[in-house]
Formats: sequence, C-alpha cells, structure tokens
Amino acid sequence: MQLMNIDLHIHSSYSDGAYSPTELIALAGKHDVRVIAIADHDSVAGFDEAVVAGELSGVDVISAVELSVQFESWQDVHLLGYGIDCYDGQFLQNLDGFRRRRECRNDEILRRVNDLLLTEGRKPLDRNKVIAYARDAVGRPHIARALLEQGLVSSVEDAFRRYLVRCNIPKSYWPMNEAIAEIHRIGGVAVLAHPTSISKDTDILGSVILALHASGLDGIEVYNNMGWPLEIEYLRRTAESYGLLMTAGSDFHGIEEGLEIGKGREGMRFDSALLAPLYERIQQIRK
Repeated sequence: MQLMNIDLHIHSSYSDGAYSPTELIALAGKHDVRVIAIADHDSVAGFDEAVVAGELSGVDVISAVELSVQFESWQDVHLLGYGIDCYDGQFLQNLDGFRRRRECRNDEILRRVNDLLLTEGRKPLDRNKVIAYARDAVGRPHIARALLEQGLVSSVEDAFRRYLVRCNIPKSYWPMNEAIAEIHRIGGVAVLAHPTSISKDTDILGSVILALHASGLDGIEVYNNMGWPLEIEYLRRTAESYGLLMTAGSDFHGIEEGLEIGKGREGMRFDSALLAPLYERIQQIRK
C-alpha cells in the first residue's frame, strides 16, 4: 500500500464540529490527507455527505462513530467504531435515543449559561444562533462558538473554563460491554479513543486496557493529540504486547487553536501503514 496521510478521528457539524462533512473533505485535500473517518459523537448522519464529497475530491472515507461509554467508575470514555454499517435500523434507533437525550441536556446547559450571563449583567445567547452552528444536534462547542462570536469570551477554551464546565450536566452513556458488542454486531471494530484521557497513570491505564481487551476491544488510538511522546510510545508498546490494532486521529473539531487535520502532537503526521491491519480486522468481523 502506498503511504499517504490519514486522519481517523474528525468531527463534523453533525455532532460538535465546526465544519460540514463537505468542508472537512476540502480541508483534508488542502492538507494532503487522503483517508479520513468522520467519527461524530453518537451520530452517523454526515457519512453520506462525506462519501459524496470524498469521491469528487479523491479522499477516501471510512464509516465511523464515537460513542460515549461508561466503564466501571469511568464515565465519558470514548469508543470509536470503524467500518460500521451506518444504515443498520436498530443502531440508528439507539443513536436517535441518545440524540434526543443529548438535545434535552444541551438545551438545559444553554439555559444555565444564559442564567449565568444574566447574573453578570450580560446579554443571553440567542438559541437560534447557537443552533445555526450545528447540523444534527447542538453541542457544548456550538455554545462556546456563540459565546465567542458575541464577544463574551476570548477563546473556546475560555468559554469552557468560565461557563460550560460550571453549567455542565452529565451525559447518558452506553455500558462498555454493550457498546463493543453493538459495534461488532454492525460489522465494525471497536477502538479506545485517546486512552490517556482515562488516566495518565500507566498502571491504572494498563489495567483498563487489559480489561477492555478481555471484553473484546480491538484496538487503541495510539497516535492522538492528548498523548505526549512518551505516552504515545507507552500506548504503542501496550498495543503490540496485547495484539491490539493501532489507529491515529487528530480529534479535529475546527475550534481548537493550533490543531490541524492529519496531525498529532508536535506536527506528527499519521500515515496509511496503519490501515491494512484495520481493514483486515474489519473483514474478519464481517465474516
């Protein structure tokens, strides 16, 4: 396989990203990224648009999703599913249930943010303007963009620090075993996203990865923007020792300062040498 740049973890405006799938394809082409996966949170609504745009631009699109999962005492663990059937009826019903709960949650977060703005003597956000940033459902980054656009914060990070963390409401989560089984049922592979978000303590993280491997986890996102070089090396060695797939993704939302499609920490590029084992595992599951 000819080596090329890839990015297997990108978000569109169908979840909490700033750009439409078509715009993401254009950005990928601009940055010489030839294979991508739009892994929106609990949504596959942008897949068809991405495939059409990709065919016109020479960018291959892998079907993907990112599920918010609970594992033991850890909440909001992120599980990526690659090669999934985006048209499976039961899966779409499950996602719709999460979408409706997410909409109620984000409406309440917006209400809390506006209450806080009023106590500060500031103008509240217009819900319609917040919705205009989103496609499938409003997320906290869309509220952050509205705060920034209205001049109420200096950056997206400032919006989270001053408002969104304080006004947060817990999400609904898939149980880990159910999430892995569902990804496998619809023909996909299950990969743990940015593992160091669980813990930077290697003893704790190692025990979690081992337990997830025993539960059917197929791989870990070794190359990502949350891990520093030594942590990435630890993840690489851990994946090798357990026979887990290694994937790579920027977790690009389009709102982070200094973060580009197709790049990890310190400008590290992701290349297609990781694709062959991923494709092989997808074929094994589908058989």
